[in-house]
Amino acid sequence: MVSRITKDTRLCISLSGRPSNIGTRFHNYLYDELGLDYVYKAFTTTDLPSAVAGIRGLGIRGCGVSMPFKEAVIPLIDELHDSARAIESVNTIVNEDGVLHAYNTDYQAVVDLLREHEVDPKKPAAVTGSGGMAKAVVAALRDSGFRDVSVIARNEETGAALARQYGFDWRTELDGCTPGLLVNATPVGMTGGHESEQLPFPEAAVAAASTVFDVVAMPPETPLIRAARAHGLPVITGAEVIALQAAQQFALYTGVTPTPEQVRRASKFSRADG
Repeated sequence: MVSRITKDTRLCISLSGRPSNIGTRFHNYLYDELGLDYVYKAFTTTDLPSAVAGIRGLGIRGCGVSMPFKEAVIPLIDELHDSARAIESVNTIVNEDGVLHAYNTDYQAVVDLLREHEVDPKKPAAVTGSGGMAKAVVAALRDSGFRDVSVIARNEETGAALARQYGFDWRTELDGCTPGLLVNATPVGMTGGHESEQLPFPEAAVAAASTVFDVVAMPPETPLIRAARAHGLPVITGAEVIALQAAQQFALYTGVTPTPEQVRRASKFSRADG
């Protein structure tokens, strides 16, 4: 963290239903390494409009937005940029002299990870969830060349609408189908939740998959990731997602793009304390 906080130190924050230390440690590590006069703090809120008004009124430079606020924040923003408008989901707010700009860096992180892990777009995929993160994942799958995708969501209104928007199928359950790629875009398996020890997919579906992707970052090894590793499957973790999207947020907030090696060090440091 910066050695001395002054009146000129710029503040960035995050808003999440379940705050963790990951983003706080990631950003503050890079501020320190790069000698930037910034500080980062995680928050939650039960009054989203007042929290966003505080970003504007106090001159807070940037804000990371996590579940469950990614869609609810949209009416409170001044400028919705293409990355957020395309999927109607926000994970990054940048304050430019009192004008709040919204972006979505989750989408690009998912695209980059699918390419990096060489996930075959010809294989069927299934995505659990229909909220803001699920929107980013489904859009990234479509734009990465996936054509056979099922959106698994109990909420018919949002699940069916998300599937229809991208030309995919909607189901309430997997119902015996065995996609090659399984993606969890729900809070199932997240630390502190009532489903923290549950699997978002049946064990048989995990065993039959070829790649498993969990966007949940805390804990680093979710029940789904542990199950996939037990079957010897390639995995993509939420820790990878959060590192890539946070690096893009960092650049939006500060105007400085960290190197891949700096991102790796910051990511490792961020996970050391959870």
